[in-house]
Amino acid sequence: MLTGKQKRHLRSLAHHLQPIFQVGKGGVNENLIRQVDETLEVRELIKISILNNCEDDKEEIAKEIAHGAGAELVQIIGKTIVLYKESKEKKTIELPK
Repeated sequence: MLTGKQKRHLRSLAHHLQPIFQVGKGGVNENLIRQVDETLEVRELIKISILNNCEDDKEEIAKEIAHGAGAELVQIIGKTIVLYKESKEKKTIELPK
């Protein structure tokens, strides 16, 4: 579980990132979750955008992806989700204590 201080730090790091995944009309599926998990291993911090044609609740989408990928939900802002997962082999982000 991330502390408030750690979430603030991650939000500041994620500010300049562009979303690299999109959730659309099809919603969340196993393929998307697997790709998010693999990408988090490399990048540790990513953004996912929810398209306007997606009918599912953004909170539910965020929880489903985070749970499936074993990641921490950092932020939901508008239709953008920020996720963090500590990398096992390529750790680059140092979290404050």
